[in-house]
Amino acid sequence: MAHNSTPLGDTVRAYRRTAGWTQERLAEEAGLSLGTVRNIEQRGHARLDTLSQVAQAFDVPTSALFAPGVPHPVGEDDSANRQLLASLRQALMPPVGIEGENLADPGEAADIPAIRRSIEDALSLYNSDRYESVALMLPGLLRQADAAVLVAEEEERQREATLVRAHALLLAGKYLTQVRQYDMAYQALVEGIRLGRELDSTLTAATGVTGLCWLLLRQDRFDEAERLAATTAEAIEPKLSTASLGELAAWGELCLRVAAAAIRNNRDDEAEQARRMAATAASAMGHEHRDYRTHWGRFGPATVEVKSVEDLSLAGDAHGVLSRKDKGLLSKESLEAVGRPAAINWYRHRLDIAKAHVKVGSTQDAMEELGRIRKRAPSWIRHQPMARYVMEDILKTRKRTLTRDMRQMAGFLNVRA
Repeated sequence: MAHNSTPLGDTVRAYRRTAGWTQERLAEEAGLSLGTVRNIEQRGHARLDTLSQVAQAFDVPTSALFAPGVPHPVGEDDSANRQLLASLRQALMPPVGIEGENLADPGEAADIPAIRRSIEDALSLYNSDRYESVALMLPGLLRQADAAVLVAEEEERQREATLVRAHALLLAGKYLTQVRQYDMAYQALVEGIRLGRELDSTLTAATGVTGLCWLLLRQDRFDEAERLAATTAEAIEPKLSTASLGELAAWGELCLRVAAAAIRNNRDDEAEQARRMAATAASAMGHEHRDYRTHWGRFGPATVEVKSVEDLSLAGDAHGVLSRKDKGLLSKESLEAVGRPAAINWYRHRLDIAKAHVKVGSTQDAMEELGRIRKRAPSWIRHQPMARYVMEDILKTRKRTLTRDMRQMAGFLNVRA
């Protein structure tokens, strides 16, 4: 029987035939519909969570199913993005001559404490879902940090200016990863890691590695993300009895990255071990902690818990997700005692809950979760493919006429109703 040839479809088909399975058998083993399996093999496209189910059926890492191919055409909004990012790109990636000289206008140097305050302000805006404000601040912030390094003469002053520049770059990398500008994010993060390493600022470099692992996860580069996070975590593993909160948080965050990569790559044992290590760090801390000068993200017991629930979501255990909703470490009382996770981690957790509601047939509960996230973080949710997937599933399972809220949410998330 003739079939369309796509890299992913060919790979899945080859694994299926090696196993001696029909498409019906693969659908049964993976917990998918026959139509989904046929769509993967014929059209060569699948969501990551669907592909993970196929990999689990074959008992191989998810990354084993990835295959090279020609990328899809650039979207119509690419020119708009080029214009919106022009200033940031100029500040982050200036032209360089054949002798290595930076040909960009260095701008005016600001006082180092003032640059630090600007970084803190920009990070607060980022955590408050005010991405447009961050985008406006970053170009000038990067230029000021570059200029501060150029004018610093004393060795200690040079070190302070370079460290501030590293922090500005890590902030840029964090923001650019969030808005899916991955090449620019990579440039910022790698340069920030290099500067941290040159300064012997282990925590600065480790923070950059944590960000780079997140970027690799966003690109489905699970093997590389897990290896990078694991080797870095091993290198900086602290002595729990004497470690500072920043050291514990940096190590714990890297353990979370190991777990996130492993669970997505069908390596459950490695993920569980890394989760236990992260929980050990969080337990030693006792509460949520954040200090951008030692680590970017908020880390503590509640953060580890939401990431554990995320594992259940990725495994397709909707009932497990809902059974831990707003209970234990995530109860109102516990969150008041130990502190809340970072807003982004919390919103991602609520998307997991919305996804679980859809899976058990509670579309109205899922809509309420999406509505609450949209109200509190409209910029964030529009950048989340998972939010669109949840909305698509709501539309597929809805048997009656769509409600007004459903049509509005579909439009907001750019999902065809």
